[in-house]
Amino acid sequence: MNKGHSVLYFMLIPGIVLVLIFNYLPMGGLVLAFQNYKPWLGIFGSDWVGMEHFRALFSREDSLQVIWNTFVIAGMKIIVGLVVPVLFAILLNEIRQMGLKRAVQTLVYLPHFMSWVILGGILLDLLSSRGLFNDVILPMFGIGPIPFLTDGDWFRFVVIASDTWKEFGFSTIVFLASLAGINPALYEAAEVDGATRFKQTLHITLPSMVPIIVVVGTLSLGSILNAGFDQIFNLYNALVYDKGDIIDTYVYRVGILSSQFSFASAVGLFKSVIGFILIVIAYRLAYKFANYRIF
Repeated sequence: MNKGHSVLYFMLIPGIVLVLIFNYLPMGGLVLAFQNYKPWLGIFGSDWVGMEHFRALFSREDSLQVIWNTFVIAGMKIIVGLVVPVLFAILLNEIRQMGLKRAVQTLVYLPHFMSWVILGGILLDLLSSRGLFNDVILPMFGIGPIPFLTDGDWFRFVVIASDTWKEFGFSTIVFLASLAGINPALYEAAEVDGATRFKQTLHITLPSMVPIIVVVGTLSLGSILNAGFDQIFNLYNALVYDKGDIIDTYVYRVGILSSQFSFASAVGLFKSVIGFILIVIAYRLAYKFANYRIF
């Protein structure tokens, strides 16, 4: 340990304490997943049931549907959330007026810093059965009401579209950075050869962005079981549980609202184990295809 950095090490203490309290100490509660936990008996007085809750997890129809919903919603978020920022970064890079470019960047970055509590309330006002879209905008085009928040398929569309709108501007930053690293001489040579802007994009810009696209895409696999608790919790309702309920909201409903603490712990542990495996695989893929590594 470098003694000259002792002040910096001391500054780490509050962060380490917070991580220990909120991330590591609660891991002791994972023992509930293997017990028939009764709050009045406590952890040491509750009966052990082994893998019973995990067998129930894969035999209950609602839990299997929740796992499928999580993969579908998170997978679509990853795909759309990767394609849109790449295309937007390329288009934004074509703007030559710096003032306009910075104004557009600022506008698309802003939603990232707004919480889903605020955005959820806005979306509920816009898309509910008596909201702005169904009451005012759609009738102007002769279109009947659309059940955005009460039909499962439409709900998935709203979740994916709103998440993309919120995050694509912020996600664009890394792709703009990769564009800034492309050698301008490549574009100059292509222009001399008569290549149009579209061909320059197709044969220079996109191939140069492939490594960072691979890195972002593969690392996103580690979060495929995180379909967005904050967003869905603020938007969903009982009518869309069959298509919109995900693991995190399911754990909340089963564990907190229904007091099935042991079963909820088993579902949460299952998610954590699968998530850890996917993160390891994602880093392996990122190192193999893009030579990216942290350690």
